[in-house]
Amino acid sequence: MRTIVLAYSGGLDTSIIVPWLKEHYDARVVCVAADIGQGDELEGVRAKALASGADECYVEDLRQEFVEDFLWPMLRAGAIYGRKYLLGTSIARPLIARRQCEVAKAIGADALAHGCTGKGNDQVRFELTYATFAPELPVIAPWRVWDIRSREDALAYAAKRNIPVAATAQKIYSRDRNLWHISHEGGMLENPSAVPPDDLFMLSAAPADAPDEHEDVVIEFERGTPVAVNGARLDPVKLVSTLNAIGGRHGVGRIDLVEDRLVGMKSRGIYETPGGTLLYAAHSELEQLVLDRRTLAAKDLIAPRYADLVYEGRWWTTEREAYDAFVSVTQDRVTGSVTLRLYKGNVIVAGRASEHALYDERFVTFGEDDVYEQADAGGFIRLFALPARVRALKDAEGRVPAEDSTEKSEPEPEPSLAIA
Repeated sequence: MRTIVLAYSGGLDTSIIVPWLKEHYDARVVCVAADIGQGDELEGVRAKALASGADECYVEDLRQEFVEDFLWPMLRAGAIYGRKYLLGTSIARPLIARRQCEVAKAIGADALAHGCTGKGNDQVRFELTYATFAPELPVIAPWRVWDIRSREDALAYAAKRNIPVAATAQKIYSRDRNLWHISHEGGMLENPSAVPPDDLFMLSAAPADAPDEHEDVVIEFERGTPVAVNGARLDPVKLVSTLNAIGGRHGVGRIDLVEDRLVGMKSRGIYETPGGTLLYAAHSELEQLVLDRRTLAAKDLIAPRYADLVYEGRWWTTEREAYDAFVSVTQDRVTGSVTLRLYKGNVIVAGRASEHALYDERFVTFGEDDVYEQADAGGFIRLFALPARVRALKDAEGRVPAEDSTEKSEPEPEPSLAIA
């Protein structure tokens, strides 16, 4: 091989993969680091990759595309995995892997590499994308072939080669951060009964330490897409960042989930998604205001299928395109605003408004109105109850009255099927 392109984050795994690839392959190693909102984590990432032995490192700013083409479609679909998880890690992988393939094609690479473990979901997400955009390139997955068996081994490998890493034996968590969330796995979290330590969390305040006064935040949508916060129109990246800050200071968006990995095992993850939690709550409430009952029910059937698709890395599929087409139609009237009240980890819907609202006070009021004929309800109920009534009458026809040895009862009148 002449050139291997590695998906690079600068974390423990990919930091040691660079020298490992150099030691085991007579090839150039080119790193691709995707900026999807990691913030300070990307500072000096190119210099670090080169210091670890990489021949080149491309740092790609994918934040805008991440929000517009991945987060917003997922939000509009209402996709939530395992009843809680807002899919922050899952949704980013197809974008990162596609850009890695594009760089590999542009420089004429001979192979692709990633730092995903053989136990996790990410290996599937990356390699399904590779199969779509660079099916001819072989894939090197060191965690599936090398003799490093644990994160402790990885730390020892890094120390032996003087490779600086942020992880320590005391805080050996596996973390993944982007604009949407941060995940925490490993270490003491592998015991599902262990309470996460306070210093684990990075994006959100502890609810007990959040402000003692509530804060209201107004989120506006146009056709299902968030466009403004508290009256200020914001670009997609700024909008998510703003809501992360607002939700985070009120302790919003923490979940502790024992989830079902694609490879078959259960694992525990701690996720912080403050801005995403606010957006999902507001979007769902606005849909409840403007969509009819049957459309909402249909969307609720699609949402878990969409979540599975994202979780399993099946983003680049006809199935996802079909779901997006359906969701797009449902979002035509999802325009309006929702007011959320935040208080010590709680998100409370305080109000909602839309020009397309199906709620009409003239019909629903308990006061006097001249648009609804209450007497009409009687005929509706008789028709609505007709199947139950027919069944009851048929059951009555089929019953044989018990014989009475002392006297004969008068025959019962024939049941009537008359509607009114």
